[in-house]
Amino acid sequence: MPALPYGTWPSPVDAQMLVSGVADPREVWAVGGVTWWSQLRPPEGGRTALVRRAEDGTVSEVLPAGVNARTKVHEYGGGAWWVDDGARAGTVFFVSWADQRLYRVDPPAPDGFLARWTGLGSKVSVHPEPVPITPEPSTQHGFRWADGRLTPDGALVVCVRERHEDADGAPLAEAVNEVVALPADGSAADDPSLVAVLSSGHDFVAAPRVSPDGAYVAWVAWDHPSMPWDATVLRLGTLDRSGALPALTDVRTLAGAGLGEPGEQSLMEPDWTPDGRLLVVSDARDGWWNLHSVDLATGALTPLHADDHEVGGPAWVFGNSHHAVTPDGSVWLVVGSEDGPALRRVDPDGSTDFWVLPGVSLGSLRADGDRLVAVTAYDDRRAQVVEFGFEPDAGGRRVPIVNRALAAGAGVPLTEPGISRGRHVSFPSRDGRTAHAWYYPPTGVVDGEPLTGLDGERPPVVVHVHGGPTGAARPVFDLETQYWTSRGFAVVDVDYGGSTGYGRAYRELLKDAWGIVDVEDCAAAVEHLAAEGLADAGRTAISGGSAGGYTVLLSLATTDVFRAGASHFGVSDLAALAKETHKFESRYLDGLVGPYPERADVYEARSPLTHAKGFRAPLIVLQGLEDEVVPPAQAEAVVAALAANGVPHVYLPFPGEQHGFRIAENIVTAVESELAFYGRVFGFRPAGDVRELDIVFADKLPG
Repeated sequence: MPALPYGTWPSPVDAQMLVSGVADPREVWAVGGVTWWSQLRPPEGGRTALVRRAEDGTVSEVLPAGVNARTKVHEYGGGAWWVDDGARAGTVFFVSWADQRLYRVDPPAPDGFLARWTGLGSKVSVHPEPVPITPEPSTQHGFRWADGRLTPDGALVVCVRERHEDADGAPLAEAVNEVVALPADGSAADDPSLVAVLSSGHDFVAAPRVSPDGAYVAWVAWDHPSMPWDATVLRLGTLDRSGALPALTDVRTLAGAGLGEPGEQSLMEPDWTPDGRLLVVSDARDGWWNLHSVDLATGALTPLHADDHEVGGPAWVFGNSHHAVTPDGSVWLVVGSEDGPALRRVDPDGSTDFWVLPGVSLGSLRADGDRLVAVTAYDDRRAQVVEFGFEPDAGGRRVPIVNRALAAGAGVPLTEPGISRGRHVSFPSRDGRTAHAWYYPPTGVVDGEPLTGLDGERPPVVVHVHGGPTGAARPVFDLETQYWTSRGFAVVDVDYGGSTGYGRAYRELLKDAWGIVDVEDCAAAVEHLAAEGLADAGRTAISGGSAGGYTVLLSLATTDVFRAGASHFGVSDLAALAKETHKFESRYLDGLVGPYPERADVYEARSPLTHAKGFRAPLIVLQGLEDEVVPPAQAEAVVAALAANGVPHVYLPFPGEQHGFRIAENIVTAVESELAFYGRVFGFRPAGDVRELDIVFADKLPG
C-alpha cells in the first residue's frame, strides 16, 4: 500500500470541480406526469434555474437565461416557486431575485420544440416569457413573496408577502409578514389594490395551504422571540370570495401556544389530503417531529404514526415537503433510520408499513397520481431527482421501488475505493452529555492502490461546524468533503448539542448555552478522535460558516484545542448581531443567549471579541461584502484583533456575495485558500498547484 504524508496526497478533486457543471437539484414538483426541479448553478453566478421534464422525457429550461428564481423573504428564502396542480395545471409561479416580484410562466405549447440540444441531453421546448403578477414596489425589494399555492379554480394565488415599505412607500423599521391573496392572471401587477391581506398581526407566517374544495386556508404563524422550531401556532380561516376582495372569516388557532397543550410545540408543514383532511407536523407529543391529523372542529392532533425519528427538520427556509398523499388516501412520510432514508406509508384505516430506500436522505417529496418524486441524496454520488413507483410483493403489499432517476447533478471524479463515507460516532462531552458527529477518514488512491500515511503518522483533521446553530450534519456525498479527505485529511462534521435530528430534548441543549455546549462538543470530538488514533491532536483545524463561524471564533479564543481555523462569515460580536441582523433572526439570541439588552453581560461574556486576546492560532477569515445576516463589520473586527495580537491571518472579502457563497470563482478561491492556509500552518505543501496567500505575520507561523 503506497504511503505519503497526510495532507500531501494527489487528488482527482480540484476546487474547480466543486462548481464546474454543477446543477444539483434542490426542490421538485410533479403534476400530470410532468416533473419540475430547481438547480443551483454556481457557474451562472449562483442563480437558481428551473427545469421541466415532460412525460416523453423532453427536458426544457423554464426561465430565460440569467433569470434567478430566488426570494429574499426571511433572507434565507426557499419556496420561491411552485406549480399549479389544478385549473392552471403546469403553470409555474416564481419570484425573480432581481426585483423580488412574483411572475407566472405558462406551460409550453405541445408542438413548440426547438431544433437544438442542450447539456441536459434532450430537446428543449419553448416556454412563454414570464409575466409579472405583483405590483412594482416604490423601494427596491419593498415587496417580497414566497411559499404560494393556488385556489382550486386557479384564479387566486395565496402566498406569504414580506412588506418592507408602508402605504406611502416609506421604508418600515421592521418588515411586516402577511398571508395575502392576489389574482393569478396578472391584473394586480398594475393595480396594487387587488392584493388582499388575508392575515396579519403575527410576526411571521409560513405555509399557507388552501383546502381541496377552496373553503379553507391553513397556515403556521409565530411571534418574537420564538423561532419556528421553538413555538408556532396552526391557524385556520374560511376563505370568503363573495366581496370585491377575498377575505378570511372565522379565523382561529387550531393548535399551538395558549391552547392547553403541555409545553411549547413546533408545528410545521401543514397540508391537505385530497379528501379534505388537514395534516401538520408537530413535536408536542413525544419530542420528535411527527405527522398528525387535525380535527378542524376541536384542533385535536392525532399522530398518524409516532416514530423516534424526525419527519422534517428546522424551518429555516420555506417550501419543505416531507410527506405526500397518493390517490388511494395513503400518506407517505419521509423518516430517518439507522439504515438510511425510509418511507413510511400510513393507510386510511391506520395500518402502516416501512421501507428503507437507497441513499442517505430524501427531501422535497411530492405525489403525482400513483408516483412519488423526491430529491435523493447519496453517500457516493451527487443528489438526484428520483421517481418512485409501486409494485406488489409476494404478500400483495404495494412496495415503493425506484422507477428511474429523472435528473442528477454533475458527475464526480471519484470511484471506489477513493470515496470517503461518513460514519456516525457518539462520544462523551462535558457534564455527562453524549454528543454526535459524522467522521470521514482520509481516503486516497494512487495508481489504483489505496493510500496511507507514513508509519506512525496520524492525519490532520478539519472539524466542520454546521450553521444554524439549529442545523444538522448529514452523511451525504459532498465533493468539498472529498476535496479534503482525498488529500489525506480527516473530516469530522459535528452534531453538537442543539443540532436537529435527535429530538427536541437534544435540540434544546443549546438553550441559554450557545457558545458553551457547541464549543465543548467540538473540542470533545477532537479529543475523542485523537484518543482513538483517528486524528493528529497537533494538526487540528476548525471551520464553519455563520453560526458555525461563531463557534470557530469562540473555540479559538477560549480553548487551546485547535491549531488553525477558518471563519466563513462568522459572528464575532453577539450584541452587534442582536442589534443589526435581519428580522427573522433578530430575537433568535433570546433563546440561545438571553434577552438583550437585559442580559448584555452574557452577550459580552460569550462574544469572541471579548476574548480577543485569546486569539493565538492562525486564522483565515472569509466574508461576503453584501451579507445582511452577519455584516462585514463582524469579520473586520476579528481581523483587527488578530492584527493587534500579531496572529498570522488572512482576510478575504468577496464583493457581490451575500450570506453563503454562490458565485463559482469565489467558491473556488475560498476552498483553495483554506487548503493553502492549512498547508502553511501545518508545515506541508499540498499536491498540485497551490494558491499563493499573503499571510499577515507569516514569519510567526510554526516551523
